[in-house]
Amino acid sequence: MTDKTYTALPNELALIADAKTDPGAFAEVYDHYFARIYNYARYRVIDPVAADDLTSEVFERVLTKLHTYRPARGPFSVWLFAVARNTVNAELRRQKLRQFFSLEAVRHRPGADPDPSEVADQNETYRELLAAVRGLSERERELIALKFAGGLTNRAIAKMTGLTENHVAVILHRAVQRIRSELEEPGEHS
Repeated sequence: MTDKTYTALPNELALIADAKTDPGAFAEVYDHYFARIYNYARYRVIDPVAADDLTSEVFERVLTKLHTYRPARGPFSVWLFAVARNTVNAELRRQKLRQFFSLEAVRHRPGADPDPSEVADQNETYRELLAAVRGLSERERELIALKFAGGLTNRAIAKMTGLTENHVAVILHRAVQRIRSELEEPGEHS
């Protein structure tokens, strides 16, 4: 799991201001954030079709509520992920579904076709990783999804969840350590 930091578009605030009166101006912002929002939804729900639907719903809500975004209160990405989080949570409550994490979205990467034995090894590693992640608590899975699918900083996650930045860091560290220990071979130490 790598720590990616995502940056805002250079002209993001201007695009958002324009989109408040002309929704077509939102296209560049949509393109910039689409994959992150989709991956976030995909980490939280199992079904890729449901993730597609939720991603569409998030951007629909964002466009209808764009007039409520206030740059002085924080970065657009934090506001966007708050909308995504609320949308996914509402859907999960409706379905009473509590399985939050799937790595299916990051399982296949573009590139040359790998050797079939490599694919088999990757699939086994994927299954082991998924099993380890499913062993985490609901809160740990949510924070892992925000951090690694959403690419949010600990500070942004803390602001969204009401936890302190240090508490987020501790929970993430412990969750990653638990995943690592689950994935270690017997007798192996890292």
